[in-house]
Amino acid sequence: MQMVSLGTSGPEVAAIGLGCMGMSGMYGPADRAESIATIHAAIEAGITLLDTGDFYGMGHNEMLIREALAGRPRDKLQLSVKFGALRDAAGGWSGYDGRPKAVRNFLAYSLQRLGVDHIDIYRPSRLDPDVPIEETIGAIADMVKAGYVRHIGLSEVGAETIRRAAAVHPISDLQIEYSLISRGIEDQILPTCRELGIGITAYGVLSRGLISGHWQKDAARSGDFRAMSPRFQEGNLEQNLALVEALRRVAADKGATVAQIAIAWVAAQGGDIVPLVGARRRDRLSEALGSQAVRLDAGDLAAIERAVPKDAAAGARYPEAQLVHMDSENRR
Repeated sequence: MQMVSLGTSGPEVAAIGLGCMGMSGMYGPADRAESIATIHAAIEAGITLLDTGDFYGMGHNEMLIREALAGRPRDKLQLSVKFGALRDAAGGWSGYDGRPKAVRNFLAYSLQRLGVDHIDIYRPSRLDPDVPIEETIGAIADMVKAGYVRHIGLSEVGAETIRRAAAVHPISDLQIEYSLISRGIEDQILPTCRELGIGITAYGVLSRGLISGHWQKDAARSGDFRAMSPRFQEGNLEQNLALVEALRRVAADKGATVAQIAIAWVAAQGGDIVPLVGARRRDRLSEALGSQAVRLDAGDLAAIERAVPKDAAAGARYPEAQLVHMDSENRR
C-alpha cells in the first residue's frame, strides 16, 4: 500500500482510508461479524486510517472498532474521530456543540469507547454556528498539549473557516465529500487547503453507493439515510444512474469496474487527497482496493469528464434542511 503524508503537518497514512460509518446503521442494518472482518481485511491489506464519529450509532461505531482492533498494534494505525453532532433517544439530530467544555467531554467518552489513550486526528463534525471556530480548535489544541490528541482536522467547512482554524493550530486535513458528482470543493475550498498545506480526506467517493455501479432503483430501505437523499429520489435517481451507465462504458475500456474508476478519479486529482471508502463488506473492500491498479492518463480523464461532466448530477448531496447549516456550502 502506497503511503502519503496527510497535509504538511499530519501523519503518514495509506493512500486509501476506511470509512466505518455504514457499519453502524446509517445505511440500514449491518452485519457485525462482517463489519469486523472487513476492518481486519482492510488492515491486512495495508490500510492504516480508520474514520469514525462518536455519533455513528451513538457510540456503537467506536465500540465496534475497539472490538476489531483488540490485540492489534496501535502504533501502525491512525484513528480519525469526528465529534459534536447531537442526537436524541429516537436517533434524530439536534444540532452541534463546539464549546470547549463539550470538546473535552466528547473526547473523554471517545477515548473510553475506543479503549485508547489518544486519538490520532480529532475534528469537529460540522461548524457550530454559536461558537467561534477559534474556541473549538483552541480546546482541541489543549488536548494535543495534554497528549490525548495527535493532530487536528476539520470537516465540511468553508475556506474562511479553514483559514481561521489554521491560524490557531496546524490543521492536518479537511474531511469533505468529493466525488465525480460532488465537486463543489474545487472552486475555493481545495485551493485554500493547498495554499495552507492541508490534506483532504475525501468521503462519499462513490456518492453513498450511487455511482458504485451496484445501486439499483428502490434499494434504499427503512433507516437508510439514502431514502431521504435528493439524489436518490425519483426523477433525480434515473438521471444519475444514466451517468453511471456512461461511466460504466469508460470503465469497461480500462478493464475496471465503475467503482474502481470512480475511486481512481478522486485519487488522480492530487497526491494530497486520500479517498475514504465506506465498504462494510469484504467483497466491496476488495473491489475498492483494486482501484489502486487503475492508472488514468489524460485521455482517460477526458473520457470520464465527458461521461460525467461537472455539475451533471441531479439533486443536492444533502437535503436542503441540512445544506443550509453546512459551512462548506457557504460561497462567501
